[in-house]
Amino acid sequence: MLLPALAAAAPHGPLVNGTPTLLTSDGVQLYASISGKGIPCVFVHGGPGAWSGMPQALAGPALEDKFQMIWYDQRGSGRSQNDPRHNYSLERMVQDLEEIRLQLGVEQWVVMAHSFGGTIATAYAAKYPQHVRGLVLVECTLYLSDSMRSMIQDGMPFTTVTDRTPYLDETRPLSERWPLVIDIFNAQNTWRKLQYQTDEGFQKVEAADQGNPRTGEFGSYVFNLPEYQQDFTLLTPQLTAPVLVVTGAKDYCIGPNHYKLFRFPNQKVAEMQTGHVPFVEEPVAFQQAVAKWAKKLK
Repeated sequence: MLLPALAAAAPHGPLVNGTPTLLTSDGVQLYASISGKGIPCVFVHGGPGAWSGMPQALAGPALEDKFQMIWYDQRGSGRSQNDPRHNYSLERMVQDLEEIRLQLGVEQWVVMAHSFGGTIATAYAAKYPQHVRGLVLVECTLYLSDSMRSMIQDGMPFTTVTDRTPYLDETRPLSERWPLVIDIFNAQNTWRKLQYQTDEGFQKVEAADQGNPRTGEFGSYVFNLPEYQQDFTLLTPQLTAPVLVVTGAKDYCIGPNHYKLFRFPNQKVAEMQTGHVPFVEEPVAFQQAVAKWAKKLK
């Protein structure tokens, strides 16, 4: 079923589970899957440029008894189309999210994000606060530079490099050090150690990611767009909706202390002894934290 953006003005009945294909106002087709029951909740995946299939498979069981989940793939990601004009600006990603809300006829929803998706979710909540019933940030970065510094600081000890001074030297610009660190992390498979506490967790995510077509181009454009480098933690004091922050004490991809930069006025923090994917490593604790928070939503 193809839902054009112009259909947003039409009246809607209850949100129906299924797989509507959404068409944005600039003609990009977005994949979406709706499942579960309860409060409407849209999931903004990370990557950048990953997909919603992995979190739907692994977090869905913990979420879909409390929320009617809207799992969508961002433009240039997963099963959604690439934009032939290569417009992956933050403004466009936020607009896509709002057009999904309009097309589905949802007045208010919970916006849940994982990892890099937090930047899009927070920018959306700042622009459309009247439509955000609550915000859930699961191991999210709201300031890429801070997370990148954490990755260098926490990641270099996982490597075989003995003289780490050139990489840890804060007098050198991050833009100089980052490409060098990336080369080392790639060569020594350090990413896995930054994100996962167990081989089992890594293997579950790898298995769930097998269906990702990996043809999206968003991830290759995002780091050349300066708006994504902004410090989105500066927006947090003005966002008054209820917020649940799920943070992992051993998430060296985002940074174990990154969440301490957040200043949401109505914020609840659930700290877990996990890496980057708590709904895989601590699924029961994750489910309990979300359920407890959801009970208090008005």
